[in-house]
Amino acid sequence: MAQIERETHARLAIVGPVNAGKSTLFNTLVGRDVSPVSAVPGTTRELIADWLGPFVLVDTPGLGVDGAQAALQAATYAAVVVLLLDAAAGLRQSDRDLYHELVASDRPVVVALNKMDLVRRDRTAVLADARSRLGNAKIVPISAKRGDGVASELMPTVFQADPSLAVAVGRALPAYRRLAAGRVIRNAAFFNAIIGAEPIPGLDLPLLLTAHVRLVLRIAAIYGETISPGRARELIATMAGGVLLRYLGIELAKFIPGPGWLIGGAIASVGTVAIGQVAARYFESGRRLTPQQLRDLYQQYRRRRLKSDYAHR
Repeated sequence: MAQIERETHARLAIVGPVNAGKSTLFNTLVGRDVSPVSAVPGTTRELIADWLGPFVLVDTPGLGVDGAQAALQAATYAAVVVLLLDAAAGLRQSDRDLYHELVASDRPVVVALNKMDLVRRDRTAVLADARSRLGNAKIVPISAKRGDGVASELMPTVFQADPSLAVAVGRALPAYRRLAAGRVIRNAAFFNAIIGAEPIPGLDLPLLLTAHVRLVLRIAAIYGETISPGRARELIATMAGGVLLRYLGIELAKFIPGPGWLIGGAIASVGTVAIGQVAARYFESGRRLTPQQLRDLYQQYRRRRLKSDYAHR
C-alpha cells in the first residue's frame, strides 16, 4: 500500500546545541560509530546522514556553529524532531528559543535531556527546572553514552509522537523491531476498538478487515518483508481460523441491550492484538511457523489478552 511505503521513508532528526551529545545518541541508535564524537564543542560542522535502507537518521550541526541553519532545515523534513539538551550544563535561554523555533516548524518535538548520569543527585530538580522552562514539552531523561532511557523511554515517546515512524525505525534498526511492532499493534487495537463499537451492525466489517490487513502489512514492513494484501488476508485467515465467525461475533454482540457496543469494541481490540502479536512472531521467525503453530499462538494470545482485560475491570 502507498501509505505504508511512505512510512518506510520517514525521517528522525536529532537537533541540539553544541556538545549536547547528538553524535553519541546517533551512534547509540545505529549501533555503530558513524558520526564523529569528540570532547571539543562543535565537532560536527556538516549535516551527517546515515542511510539505513529507506530510513535516515540525521545528526545535525550544533546550534551556534557554522551550518546551524542546516539543523532547522533538517527538522523541517523530519517526521519527528528529537531536541537533545545537556542536563549537566543546564538549560539556557538559547535552548528555550531553539525549542520554540522547532515547535513553530509544525513538527512533533521530543525533548531528550541528556547526560542524566552526571546529575543523579539532582535529577528531580533538573527535570523540574527543564519542565518549568519549556512548558508543555515532552521531556525524556536519558544518558546517550550509557544507553539509559533510549530504548525504554525515548523511542516509545518518539513512536507516540508519530506512529508512522515505527515502520521506518523497525525496518532499519532490528534492535527496535519488537518495540516498533508493539506500538503499531497498540495503535491498531485502539482504533479497531472504536470501529468495533460502532452500534450499527454491518458497517464495521469491511473496515475491520481492511484495518487487520494494514496491520499485518505494517508488521511485515517492520521486519523487512514485503507481502501483498491478498497474502496478508490469507495469513489472517490461517491464524484466526474462521475469521468471518470472529467478525460475526462482534456483530452479534451489538444486539445485546445496553453494553453490546462495548462488548463489540472489546472483541475487536482483543482480536487485533492477537493477530498483531502472531504476525510479529511469524515474521520474526523468518516465516517458518506452520499453520497449526499460527493458530495455536493466536488462541494463546487471545486468551491471555482476555484474561488481562478481565483482570483490569
